Amino acid sequence: MNYSSKILEEAIEAFSALPSVGKKSALRMVLHLAQDKNFKKEKIITSLQSIINDLKVCQNCFSYSDTELCNICSNPLRKKDQICVVESIKDVIAIEETQSFSGTYHVLGGVVSPLEGIGPDDIRVHELVKRVSETKPDELIMALSPTIDGETTIFYISKLLANFEISISTIARGVAFGGEISYADEITLGRSISSRQPYSQKASF
Repeated sequence: MNYSSKILEEAIEAFSALPSVGKKSALRMVLHLAQDKNFKKEKIITSLQSIINDLKVCQNCFSYSDTELCNICSNPLRKKDQICVVESIKDVIAIEETQSFSGTYHVLGGVVSPLEGIGPDDIRVHELVKRVSETKPDELIMALSPTIDGETTIFYISKLLANFEISISTIARGVAFGGEISYADEITLGRSISSRQPYSQKASF
């Protein structure tokens, strides 16, 4: 396709590089911003600059943060004795939307996947073990997507923590096997967290 403007063409290419955004959707967004008279593009530019320059990673849970500790970890009303282990930051947001969990999180940044060459050293497993060792929480809630890789990761973590006095539980199977946490609806995900069950290595493998 030939564009009348190189600037327009490059903007469309940039937008279409985003997940789930095709060329037509990118074109609509770019044209909307080009015709904007309400300063939307200035807000978007400012937000993008903040993401690039100011967005940090929480030193405790590894979610995104504005400061060294995120708003969740630094909140005195959150239960520090409960840690919900998730695969990604998307999962933190999904669980927070349910308003059914008042503890803290630990973002692994992935799951163990031998077929894809992802081992325990490639995700934040050892950081989790160190955190458990230092803070001695009462419960670890494994809120990983119910897939083979998710189950493998839970099993591996439970083996590492076998000598710790900590309760390990998994979310109830309201989330279908093979599904992703971040795509579950709020009611199903909320019930899965509330109805979590003690983890059993023998039952899982």
